[in-house]
Amino acid sequence: MTASTRPVFLLGCPRSGTTLLQLMLHAHPRIALPPENRFVLPAYERRPAFGDLRDRGNRAGLAQWITGRRETRFHELGLDPATVAARITDGPPTLGSALGTVLRAYAERHGKARWGDKRPAYALHVPEILRLFPDAQFVHLVRDGRDCVASLLRMPWWHAGFHEAVATWSQVMDTTRRHARRLGPDGWHELRYEDLLTDPEPVLRDLCAYLGEEYAPSMTEPHRLAEVAVPARKTWHRNTHGALDASRSGTWRQRLTPDQLRLCEAAFGDRLTRAGYEPSGAVRPAPGELLRYRRVSALRRAAHARRRLRDRRTRLGERGPVAEALPGI
Repeated sequence: MTASTRPVFLLGCPRSGTTLLQLMLHAHPRIALPPENRFVLPAYERRPAFGDLRDRGNRAGLAQWITGRRETRFHELGLDPATVAARITDGPPTLGSALGTVLRAYAERHGKARWGDKRPAYALHVPEILRLFPDAQFVHLVRDGRDCVASLLRMPWWHAGFHEAVATWSQVMDTTRRHARRLGPDGWHELRYEDLLTDPEPVLRDLCAYLGEEYAPSMTEPHRLAEVAVPARKTWHRNTHGALDASRSGTWRQRLTPDQLRLCEAAFGDRLTRAGYEPSGAVRPAPGELLRYRRVSALRRAAHARRRLRDRRTRLGERGPVAEALPGI
């Protein structure tokens, strides 16, 4: 069997444990997943500004945009900017190829044959990732929505509030369910955070089988790589520096107020049970709270629909293909 070179994209709701699974995958001898970047989705959204990438000068401009700005977090990859910029400039004339060049260079730096990327936001941008990387494989990590909400509310970077956190988990679960049906078992794999904590080996064996890789026991010791693959500034990921701890699941019981729990379970509905989580049986929230949540949720989904519409309009003006040039094509 020929070893796979398909890129791996890890996604999920924010605070669902994707950094832990990133480290597990990065511990595999053939797979490299870097710290979260800020150039893949922004580059896709800004693609008209880079011009026709069949022009070498435009590829050089794109390369500088990626490697020369701290906003892209390229500096956290530990790569030489000039070397990567030259590879982009001399490479195939598509946006996917340019972005893949960066992520492939990260894998090469770690002696890995296969590259991937992790960002929770990819859960709402799967069509864009597929346009850039048509052979991508997706890994969706699910965590109890009540724990995700409770964790988000403790994050220093989360300023959107409680109702937005509830709406985020619901939207991610609905969106990823559609993608799972469309992509099927060859392109989509789902696993649960809680299972990774309590019995990681069988879960990781299933994941490796999906990816077409041999299971590596080193994957169950992700903390050994935390110093390398998790930026020090991300203090909220300090748990990744320790051994797996099943007590991290179910913390919503201590962290959510009774009112918050009532709204979570009413808003999540059968999404919780469908994902294998047992509702607590909390009574229905006050009508005003449920109405407020529905308004926030509707605004989120309307904003997402507008982004999809803008993307379709932008496609009409694209100059040349955006997909990564696959080997042999």
